[in-house]
Amino acid sequence: MDILLREDREGVAILTLNRPQGLNALSGSLARALQAEIEDCIAGGRVRSILLTGAGRGFCSGAELGEKLEGDGDKSILETWYHPMVRALRHCPIPIVAAVNGVAAGAGMSLVLLADIVLCSEKANFLQAFARVGLVPDCGSSWLIARRIGDARAREMTLLAEKVDAEMALAWGLVNRVCPAESLMEDAFGIAQRLANGPVNALARIRALHESAAELDFDSQLAEEDRLQRACSAGAEVREGRAAFLEKRAPDFTAIPRGQ
Repeated sequence: MDILLREDREGVAILTLNRPQGLNALSGSLARALQAEIEDCIAGGRVRSILLTGAGRGFCSGAELGEKLEGDGDKSILETWYHPMVRALRHCPIPIVAAVNGVAAGAGMSLVLLADIVLCSEKANFLQAFARVGLVPDCGSSWLIARRIGDARAREMTLLAEKVDAEMALAWGLVNRVCPAESLMEDAFGIAQRLANGPVNALARIRALHESAAELDFDSQLAEEDRLQRACSAGAEVREGRAAFLEKRAPDFTAIPRGQ
C-alpha cells in the first residue's frame, strides 16, 4: 500500500497521507515521501496549488513513536528524517491548503501550521501531546504555533497538552473554516482550485512576504515588498490583470506558468 497518495486535478496536487490504521502517523518513510512529493510539485511546473489531507478518520497523529530510526552520522533523528520535510513545506512557493479530517497532533499539527489556508471538519481536533511523554515540541511547532494563535494560547496548548476541538480552533485562529465532515474535501478543493486559477507567481511572492514578515524588521520588510512588487510589475500576470480590468472581464491567469 502506498503511504502517500497523489492525485493531480485541474492544477491542484491532492496529497493524502495514507497510513489510516495508525491515524497517518508520520513514519520516517512517510516524512521523506511527503518531502519528495512537495519537491516534485515545485519542479514539475504544472502544479499550481497543493491540497494536503489524511486518509481515514485522522489527519496525522504525529511522529511514529514506536519506530526505531537512526540519525545520519552526527545528525539527530529530527535533522535526518523530519526537518527536510518541514523545510520543503515552509519554503514551498506553491500555496498549500490543509483539509483536516480528524486528529492533528504533534508533528501532524506542524503540517497544519505550515499550510496557508486550513479547513477542518467539525470532528477535527488539535493536540500538542509532547509533554504527555516527556518531550518538547518539534518539527517547528514551537515557532509556528505562537505566530498563528499568540504566545498565551501556544503556552496553554504545549504545557497542558490538552485537545483543542474544531470550534475552539476556529475561535483561536488556528484554522480558517470549519466544515461539515461530508463536505470538507469538496470545500477544500474549491479553495485549492481557486488558488490554482489565480496569479500563482504573485501568490508565491505573497506567501514569501508572510514568511519574511515573521523575521524582518519593518523597514526591511518594506524593502522586501518593494523588491517583490518590482518583480510582479515586470511579469505577465500584472499585464493580464490590468487588461482584464480595462476590458471589464475576469482575468485569466491559467495560461501563465509558474516561475515568471
